[in-house]
Amino acid sequence: MIKKAIIDLGTNTFQLLIIEQIGSDFKTIHEESYPAKIGMGGISSGIITEAGIQRGIKGLTYFQQIFNNEGVMNENVLVTATSAVRNAKNGNEFCQRILDETGIIINVISGEEEATLIYEGVKLGMDIGSEPSMIMDIGGGSVEFIIGDKNRIMYKQSFEIGGQRLMDKFMNTDPISPHSVGALRDYLEIQLLPLTNAVHQYAPVCVIGSAGSFETLIDLFYLKKFGHLPSPEQISFDLPIAEFYDSFLKLVSKNHNERMALAGMKELRVDMIVVGVCLIDFVLKRFDIQQIKVSNYALKEGILFREMVKGER
Repeated sequence: MIKKAIIDLGTNTFQLLIIEQIGSDFKTIHEESYPAKIGMGGISSGIITEAGIQRGIKGLTYFQQIFNNEGVMNENVLVTATSAVRNAKNGNEFCQRILDETGIIINVISGEEEATLIYEGVKLGMDIGSEPSMIMDIGGGSVEFIIGDKNRIMYKQSFEIGGQRLMDKFMNTDPISPHSVGALRDYLEIQLLPLTNAVHQYAPVCVIGSAGSFETLIDLFYLKKFGHLPSPEQISFDLPIAEFYDSFLKLVSKNHNERMALAGMKELRVDMIVVGVCLIDFVLKRFDIQQIKVSNYALKEGILFREMVKGER
């Protein structure tokens, strides 16, 4: 029996997963998010600001207390960084500062690797099915699109069009203006041209959204429909397309305080979700997809899957 801590250093959110590995099986001991927002204020100019570095150190120091209390050995702490760190001019400095302050070594991964790990994480938590689906992971720095079925990946690409980048570019009023939504759509049309070509080739029948904005959409849907949040044990969901559009229209027409008043809204997502739902809306309409599923498993569970496979060898 080994305890492992897996940390995903996202652009907006740091996420911690502590598991107990028993052979080829695992049990979740602790899960937590921390709003480090390392991309805020610097991502569009290719840096992590000093304030962002400080928030990063604070977040990892906080996580360190948790995994130390749980008795996780240092060699079983796996820390992965994505878009904000891999694209920052001072990404190496950020990793060094974290190492100096906490002793934690950060593994910075490519967008390709990130997409593969997201696919493996989603597959660990749900049956993707035998028809092609489009997995979509909206981060603060990048968005990963993977087209695949339960057996293989047919296409994968990471695009540097994450929520923080889109907010910096298009969300200059609150609520977002119809003009900005139109400009955002035009921008996505150009940026996502490689995805358009892949969709024509593989024709995915469903969008599987992982983490972030999609989890918040599920919370909004559950509280509206059932009056409570989903059970923490539930990993995958169906999100009726009519419910997505109900939330979409509310989110793009309300300001910060009005969005915050929606049952199920998280402070961490209240602004970024606006550009998030604009991106989801674009994908559904552009590719005429009528089905949305949501997976709570994503990158960190993909890392967990790799560790379990490694443990079996």
